[in-house]
Amino acid sequence: MSLTILTNVAGLQAQNSLSSNQTSLNTTLQALSTGKRINSGADDPAGLAIANGLQANVTALTQSVRNATDGIGMLQVADGALSQITTLLNSAVSLATESATGTVSDSQRGALQAQFASIQAEISNIGQNTTYNGQAIFSSGNALAVYMSDSSSQGTTTVTVNLGTVNSSNLGTASGSTVPVSIASNDLSHATDAQAALTNINSAIAGIALLRGNLGASSNQLSAASNVMSSQITNLTNAENNIMAADMGTETASLSQESILQQTGIAALQQSNQMQQSVLKLLQ
Repeated sequence: MSLTILTNVAGLQAQNSLSSNQTSLNTTLQALSTGKRINSGADDPAGLAIANGLQANVTALTQSVRNATDGIGMLQVADGALSQITTLLNSAVSLATESATGTVSDSQRGALQAQFASIQAEISNIGQNTTYNGQAIFSSGNALAVYMSDSSSQGTTTVTVNLGTVNSSNLGTASGSTVPVSIASNDLSHATDAQAALTNINSAIAGIALLRGNLGASSNQLSAASNVMSSQITNLTNAENNIMAADMGTETASLSQESILQQTGIAALQQSNQMQQSVLKLLQ
């Protein structure tokens, strides 16, 4: 092997190896400090793209669970209002039954009618004033649309619940009918009128029960959807973690190896520099 001083080939090789080792060491130290295997696109471009997609899925699903929870809350408020209407209708049943009997005088029926009129008014007030987040629940044509998505077009679902209008003229529909039940025009001033009112009131109770049943079914649907999305969030988060998270055991082993290689690389660079200085001994 000839001795030359123009190029320190061994030194260049040692520098290249040391530089490559330093890059690997920096990557390992970053992985250990962040706990992430992928800290930039250069670490794993495909893995980063997949992980970011999974993050978008998890974010959308998390908000969708909140949407479903809010929807359930609104339905619970609506059901509570309808429950109170049912209580009022049951009171009206008692009044109508009392007014229909022959042992009650006309003046007493007038008092019963006054109570019945207050029930009619209160039912309309409940239908008009029941709100959720500032929105009237039973306003004309109102429908609750709960949007749920995993951020993809294939994973999008909208649950629509028709709440309808509720007042003394619209208390649901009787079985087999599409005409809303109304007690607005009923009165208890006469026994025969009270008997007719009793039939309507019973139909109204059935109509409100049917509406509450529909709201309950929709609430159960939203609860089931929320449970499914919560399971998806768990599984997708785990999948993202498998891609992004650093294997601490592997990274620790790499740190030891790269630290040793760095030290040996520096020693090799020092040795290559000393080899060139040996040429000076030929000139002595």
